[in-house]
Amino acid sequence: MLAIAASLTSMVAGYTEAEEHLRTELADVHARAGCLREAALQLADDDAAASEAFGAAFRLEPGPEREDAVHRASVDAAKASAVLGERGIDAIGDLEWLARRGNPALIADIVVAFGALRAAVTGARTNVSFDLAALTSAGATLEQIREQHPDLWATVERLNTALDRIDRLTADIDHRAAPTDAI
Repeated sequence: MLAIAASLTSMVAGYTEAEEHLRTELADVHARAGCLREAALQLADDDAAASEAFGAAFRLEPGPEREDAVHRASVDAAKASAVLGERGIDAIGDLEWLARRGNPALIADIVVAFGALRAAVTGARTNVSFDLAALTSAGATLEQIREQHPDLWATVERLNTALDRIDRLTADIDHRAAPTDAI
């Protein structure tokens, strides 16, 4: 979903003609979207590998080895999803820029890109949260997990805030993309 959002961002930037004083900003948006599109595919592979290790840890026989494996795999999976989510957060500003200054004929593509970005950020938030909660299987409380992994815990909060921002930005432009919804 992150790659789809980046691809749409890149497409809209490519079809946008900016005034001279905004051309550098537009070129930067276009370049970041292209880089994100490439990175998103690798991030998805990294997340899949971490998820596979997570599942393998839970298939081990109960005991200390399983608990250690679940703990390591849970933290690694949470970290992989967090990186993906953080890259999604970074992409919000570029779509916001295009929503204000991009080719108005492509506003529907911007709304769709926001939808794909929302799905990517939601997936990352849900996975980080779930992976952290999986640490309770070894007897830790959520409070202890928050204290042991404050950066990952804070990532969940940042991803929640990002989702709210995406929703606000989408609501601000959706009427331009889907005007028949108002009738």
